[in-house]
Amino acid sequence: MTESMKPIQVGLLGIGTVGSGTFNVLRRNQEEIKRRAGRGIEITMVADLDTARASAAVGEGVQVVSDARAVIANPDIDIVIELIGGYGIAKQLVMEAIAAGKHVVTANKALLAVHGTEIFEAAQAKGVMVAFEAAVAGGIPIIKALREGLTANSIQWIAGIINGTTNFILSEMRDKGLDFATVLKEAQRLGYAEADPTFDIEGVDAAHKVTLMSAIAFGIPVQFAKAHVEGITKLAAQDIKYAEQLGYRIKLLGITRRAAGGIELRVHPALVPAKRLLANVEGAMNAVVVHGDAVGTTLYYGKGAGSEPTASAVIADLVDITRLHTADAAQRVPHLAFHPNAMSDHLDVLPMRDVVTSYYLRLRVADEAGVLARVTGLLANAGISIDAVLQREADEVGGEGSTQTDLIILTHDTKEGTVDDALAELQALPSVLAPIVRIRKEELS
Repeated sequence: MTESMKPIQVGLLGIGTVGSGTFNVLRRNQEEIKRRAGRGIEITMVADLDTARASAAVGEGVQVVSDARAVIANPDIDIVIELIGGYGIAKQLVMEAIAAGKHVVTANKALLAVHGTEIFEAAQAKGVMVAFEAAVAGGIPIIKALREGLTANSIQWIAGIINGTTNFILSEMRDKGLDFATVLKEAQRLGYAEADPTFDIEGVDAAHKVTLMSAIAFGIPVQFAKAHVEGITKLAAQDIKYAEQLGYRIKLLGITRRAAGGIELRVHPALVPAKRLLANVEGAMNAVVVHGDAVGTTLYYGKGAGSEPTASAVIADLVDITRLHTADAAQRVPHLAFHPNAMSDHLDVLPMRDVVTSYYLRLRVADEAGVLARVTGLLANAGISIDAVLQREADEVGGEGSTQTDLIILTHDTKEGTVDDALAELQALPSVLAPIVRIRKEELS
């Protein structure tokens, strides 16, 4: 049997949810996958600390070990799949696999967003591939679309709902009018949120993913440390309700945009017009909108997590590597879409104060004459143009005989720094009775 006809041998590090899904889908669709890849793809070795669980998951004929380094040391293994996660041992194992001349497939967005530059350089030097379709938006082939399908375009912006946990929580808050803490408990009970949900609810997971998309879209190094990251823990049910009345839905978005002076890279809750497709992505689903100069706006929608959806992306990477295994390294698609020596260092990630967008502001104010005029006058002096003002009836806000009311203001596009300064002045007014709520608004047109 010639080398190219023998099945390519794969070692799997970590056989949890995604690992077992990968094993099952590969076995179920092996004939079709072989017809597409040009040769068979077989997981012949699995490393997992829980060897009993691993053996039960893979059955006969697959070698199960507790030490991942045994997989990397095996000369018959061509590709290593890393599904351990995190920055710790996973990083060492990926670097060791590259040093051993193995290709790597990983779903580890945290690792690549923080250490990607170093990992891709090592892979480049060694002539191996590091494939990571599964690291962003689960089963949606967004990395492939950005790197290959849209390669003709100058990408203008990307906006995505790329964390299912937070999207599920926001959908529930909106549907049921409940507050964040209540819905989080429910999401944990249903298994949509982890016991420690910090990475999801604080926006960190979404920021890892948008960092990777940003690097691919704009040809810049991965620089997670420069992303602006804000989660959903402070969102109030009443703002979700007010947004709805104004024709918007609040979503946690990962946004990266080519702007004057640099690249925007940010994750935060945002009001999105209810008529946009993105506003109607509910539950744990993911969606990414990409705007390119030639193609216009494209939308990618599907399951962002789960055993088999993520396995779908892992196996697509296995097939790519199998096809290109014997190809000259220079002919392969570069890790971050642009040739490594053509990466741009002159495009900086903009500090948040320099970002231009529009805003939803909610002020709890004393219900007395002249307050609205003072507030709008102060905004006008700051050069902030107002799009709409909504004043609630006092008894709607505080009950019968209330002396307080909510003032809701939508602004036109303004620099964030200008808004920061104006809010500090507004907050100091005696008639403003509580911390001002500010949520960014993205028209995505």
